[in-house]
Amino acid sequence: MENWQKHISINAEIRSGKPCVTGTRITVSDVLSYLASGMSIEEIIKDFPSLNREKVLATLSFATYRDSMTKISFVS
Repeated sequence: MENWQKHISINAEIRSGKPCVTGTRITVSDVLSYLASGMSIEEIIKDFPSLNREKVLATLSFATYRDSMTKISFVS
């Protein structure tokens, strides 16, 4: 999903500025943790009705984008 910006927002007043699904207090990290623990997208949506498939996939796209922008320097 290229259009994650439509579904992910950062607001210093909400969850200490962590990236959240727009209009919710559900962080990208929350969703990634649920997926990593083995929950399916359908289970997440059932537990959090404010989410839908597109929003869950947007969290994955955001995480991929953020990872591609992160550079780690190693001192040798």
